[in-house]
Amino acid sequence: MTTPDTELPVFPGDRDPRCPFDPAPEYTQWRATGGLRRVNWQGHSVWAVSRYEDIKVAMTDPRISAEVAAQQADAEHHGDAMPKIFPRMDDPEHAVLRRMLTKDFTVKRVNALRPEIEKMANEFIDAMVAGGSTADLVQAYALPIPSLVISRLLGVPYADHDFFQEITGVLMSRVATEEEKQQANGKIFGYLYELVARKQAEPDDDLISRLIQEYLPSGELTRETIAMNSFILLSAGHETTANMIGLGTLALLENPETLARLRDTDDPKVVAGAVEELLRYLTIVHSLVARVAKEDIEIGGTLVRAGEGLIMNLPAANHDPAFLDDPGTLDIDRNARGHMAFGYGVHQCLGQTLARAELEIALPTLLRRVPNLRLAVPVEEIRFRNDMSIYGVHELPVTWE
Repeated sequence: MTTPDTELPVFPGDRDPRCPFDPAPEYTQWRATGGLRRVNWQGHSVWAVSRYEDIKVAMTDPRISAEVAAQQADAEHHGDAMPKIFPRMDDPEHAVLRRMLTKDFTVKRVNALRPEIEKMANEFIDAMVAGGSTADLVQAYALPIPSLVISRLLGVPYADHDFFQEITGVLMSRVATEEEKQQANGKIFGYLYELVARKQAEPDDDLISRLIQEYLPSGELTRETIAMNSFILLSAGHETTANMIGLGTLALLENPETLARLRDTDDPKVVAGAVEELLRYLTIVHSLVARVAKEDIEIGGTLVRAGEGLIMNLPAANHDPAFLDDPGTLDIDRNARGHMAFGYGVHQCLGQTLARAELEIALPTLLRRVPNLRLAVPVEEIRFRNDMSIYGVHELPVTWE
């Protein structure tokens, strides 16, 4: 990778605080300009792919690879030594590892979890309301639900949630130093490697134990690979949905008519449609889907040379007028299917069915249980996560009196 010119725009761009739900304003111009856009991503010059159709090409063409470890900022330190993770692998190896994980995220498995998720949501609301008339919705509700769900599914002790949430916060930070990220990686890998060893001796009914029992004896997986891929699921499983619950609640509070429809409906199709539209409208994963060209390829009229990196600009794609009309409006009646909030192609988010279920339960439950929910501070005082790889709000002070 080449060192970027200091004039290159840093990716992802900051969202305008006056329009915090919209993608960075410069993305509109990037889509309108011919070709791809050179940007500075994690200290490297890469191509930002911002049009909906161009991302579909880049995410499905076999000449574009997900194996970008050599381009990561920390690759020179430990990229080759770290076990492979399935989001950074190409088929057929990617498909083999992904299949080992899939059975815990099927529609049937997730539907079986819905009553438990609903119970969690109500319990966290009970605790929040019992604590007074104001709360930080992120800490009281948005973060605990997906953290507890993914902890139980994986077999990670929820008692340690402060530790792994802190680690994930460092690794998702766009301002943390390289040294801080290396230390965080080492801590979480050591923690999960030790957990795998304990579960090898005393297995339980969870994903990590299943991987150990089914694939460790044959050598298809190693302890290291189980530990690293468990961390990917653990971090993605709580970071993404937590930020969608927090930011989604804020978006609904700022659109009271839409909030009322979601609160008052008993139609699961309306709820599902609202969740899809919120996923598209907010597109919180704004800087993580990276690729590299294995050979020369033309995308969007731009020649991408072998070895050059690409970053998928998912927020820009989900707000592309070529994808749907009036993309800057939150419209829960539209058909938002086809959005790229979960990526596209074979690498689409493994946990998307679980994420949808959590959102379909968490948002309506909150609105129905706390019907007079409102912001406790002006929206201008909300701290948005432009400094993180996953967008959202750092805190969401709310009240209900």
